[in-house]
Amino acid sequence: MTYILDLGYDSVPLSMNSRMHWSKSSRITKQIRTTAWLLAKQSTIPTGCAHLTVGLHYRPKDRRRRDADNLLPVLKAACDGLVDAGLVPDDTPDLMTKLMPVIHAVEKGRGGALWLTIEIGETQ
Repeated sequence: MTYILDLGYDSVPLSMNSRMHWSKSSRITKQIRTTAWLLAKQSTIPTGCAHLTVGLHYRPKDRRRRDADNLLPVLKAACDGLVDAGLVPDDTPDLMTKLMPVIHAVEKGRGGALWLTIEIGETQ
């Protein structure tokens, strides 16, 4: 079964290309991690799973060129939040597969969006 968690961002809050002060970057990382934790806790996703496959999806507001690998800091923070929520004990490769982020096409009349897809393996 696949679960979708809308992270509530209309643009990417953290990027590999960000040149912000470490304290601001740390605050944003914590915010993403906490958001993923809270959304996982509020959802019907079971805890104690044997394996998760997690994908990060982004639909931008405009047609500027973007690199999917710039989204990796957001994926890492979100996956840490899923671990904090108890979905799996750790985000190591044997317990969690992190897919390369996907950048979707712009949809006219719709704003940007950032969401996670979570596929559950066997529960322990």
